[in-house]
Amino acid sequence: MQKYNLKMNHISSAVSLVKELVAAPSVTPCDAGLIAKMSDYLSELGFEVTCFECKGVKNMIAKRYFSEGPALAFSGHVDVVPVTQDRWHTDPFQACIIDDVIYGRGVTDMKGGIAAMLSATRRLISSTDKLQGTFYWLLTSDEEGEAEFGTKKIAQRLMDAGIKLDACLIGEPTSSERVGDVIRNGRRGSISGTITIKGKAGHVAYPEQTSNAAHLAGQVIAVLSKCVWRKDQNNTKTTLQVTAVRTSSDVDNIVPAGCDINFNIRYSHAYTNAEIIHIIESELVKFSTNLTLNWSRACTPYYTNLNIDNCFIRVVEQAIVRCTGRAPLVNTAGGTSDGRFFANGYTQVIECGVRNSTIHQANENLAVSELLEIEQIYFAILDDFFTYGCKKNHSIENKDFAHCY
Repeated sequence: MQKYNLKMNHISSAVSLVKELVAAPSVTPCDAGLIAKMSDYLSELGFEVTCFECKGVKNMIAKRYFSEGPALAFSGHVDVVPVTQDRWHTDPFQACIIDDVIYGRGVTDMKGGIAAMLSATRRLISSTDKLQGTFYWLLTSDEEGEAEFGTKKIAQRLMDAGIKLDACLIGEPTSSERVGDVIRNGRRGSISGTITIKGKAGHVAYPEQTSNAAHLAGQVIAVLSKCVWRKDQNNTKTTLQVTAVRTSSDVDNIVPAGCDINFNIRYSHAYTNAEIIHIIESELVKFSTNLTLNWSRACTPYYTNLNIDNCFIRVVEQAIVRCTGRAPLVNTAGGTSDGRFFANGYTQVIECGVRNSTIHQANENLAVSELLEIEQIYFAILDDFFTYGCKKNHSIENKDFAHCY
């Protein structure tokens, strides 16, 4: 067990790496030179690296073949969301360490994960020459935006080349209170809708001569909020949230002739986009003469079954238990992720990363101890996978893997 002790005699490169990565202002879709930098680092470790650009988005596929065996990919993104400079206590693009906490844009989402995995990869390759399988690194600069020209294109290139991944580890920040306490075996789907309601304007003193679009919007919202999602399962629930309501008039003596409603649905993997659309349109059919409905930003769900042979999630769980002493919660909560582009009938996709409590916020931060802890977890996953594939069955006493969804 000594190799999984955080106090082991190992000098991590993760801290210096994350400082390098944060210093690059890689706001989507700009990579600020990070794809080239990561390509150089992985080339030094013996990876065959291919980089390509699509509509201004930089992408990288790196491959290290060890020997015959299963294929594992680490997928990540170097791009970050924009910053509002005056809300930061430090320079968001200069990783600043204060009281052993690293501050900087992207330090948790997800440059910290990339730095930790690169350090873990260095350790793996230097620790033994008896590794089995193929290791892929897949990076993009287009995850925080529309995600049309990043991982989606990477996955297509792998498919076109006939490359089948047995497992894919996504480095998204999944943890909640402590590193490793939550991992994802899928994500809900997402789709947004805009409803435009047409009424008839007039003086508020003569409502009988009008048709109040805002009042009709209230009825529509009531219907949306009461939708029943019968195919939901215990571990993944469908939710609908109205995100905006706007009338055509803000004058207090005019009945509005129009009203727009924006909403978003995060839905269980038990549904398809087509089914979600059908349910909503069926519920609103009685309003059809007064409204139009347009759909946008559809993202498909994905789900990795826990009860399969050579289960990759067991490798991830057991690595976390050995490194932290705790079994993780497994769920499909949170937003969408690039994991959906790799999910298929043969690739097991699991997301595991640092805490997400400050992602996309001013003063985004990550404790140095947490960075080192996720590195330990990543190293344990890599060590097990490329030594045993997904077949090793660790014996862990007094640990409950009921998953507590």
